[in-house]
Amino acid sequence: MKGYAVQRTGPCRYELREFTEESPLPDDAVEGPALASAVSPGTELASYGKPVDPAAPRGSGTGYAMVFRVARAGAASGFTPGDVVFAPTGSRSWVRCDSRNLREEWKVPAGVAPADAALARLAGVSWSTLTTTLARPPDRVAVTGLGIVGNLAAQIFAASGYQVLACDPVAGRRELLARRGIEVCKRLPLKDSPWAGATDLVVECSGHEAAALDACRLVRKGGEVVLVGVPWEKRTELSAFDILNTVFMRYVRLRSGWEWEVPGTPTEFGRGSIQANIAAAIAWFGSGRLSSAGLFRRVDPRDCDAVYRELKEQPGGMLTAVFDWTMLENKR
Repeated sequence: MKGYAVQRTGPCRYELREFTEESPLPDDAVEGPALASAVSPGTELASYGKPVDPAAPRGSGTGYAMVFRVARAGAASGFTPGDVVFAPTGSRSWVRCDSRNLREEWKVPAGVAPADAALARLAGVSWSTLTTTLARPPDRVAVTGLGIVGNLAAQIFAASGYQVLACDPVAGRRELLARRGIEVCKRLPLKDSPWAGATDLVVECSGHEAAALDACRLVRKGGEVVLVGVPWEKRTELSAFDILNTVFMRYVRLRSGWEWEVPGTPTEFGRGSIQANIAAAIAWFGSGRLSSAGLFRRVDPRDCDAVYRELKEQPGGMLTAVFDWTMLENKR
């Protein structure tokens, strides 16, 4: 079987490259054509501009949020041909997965678009914070940084019964959530606001030091600030003292928003799992509790280089892209 994969082939360079899968399908594996794969801008663009490992002659693979249709299923896989399944694998036209890396709960219902099911992986990033936070509805929750992860975080907390304030300096990003009935602002209101000193949780999704400091200043005493956005690079000249002093004086619970704080699969005495979070996000897209309207652009995998360049160079533009692998069937 021949297929195509989106590969990072050099600094600031992405290509659609052919691969061949010739080995027989194991009994515990499934394979089939890709339908949609979502780009994770934060993680994937962190390597933009960096050299490719020479030990990987075909370049670096991209993506980890795929939806495909099972065409062939091993006898011990637990899946059947025709199943549409979410898989935490890369962007490629033909998918082969060990069924141990898939879940029955990740089968995509007929009413859920493949693109939405792929975005469920990005919704799961902040769902771990929902699982672990001390805040409970109807507590006040602010979300800073309204890229794709922040937008979905604001929707998730609002749908869970919290009072939500969504914050981003980019007007277009604020408007996407305002349409959903979520209160928005350009910058966290640190004075003369019912949110000042009364916010229970800030989900910081921008990775910006100034946003993290504002978050620590906004929460009530004993409130939580969860750093979901990765600080990939230094953006300000703020001193660590500014944050440390605020954390100490205001009794702030400042912690990482690392999504893998919850286990990958359910445990006997644990609370929540990555598996359950992704399954729930798929279901919520189907029921309308989550909406992808305006959050992504459907793109042809053959345009991958231009897509990554736009995401990198125009951070105020589209929140993310979803590769539509059915487009490869159409000749240009």
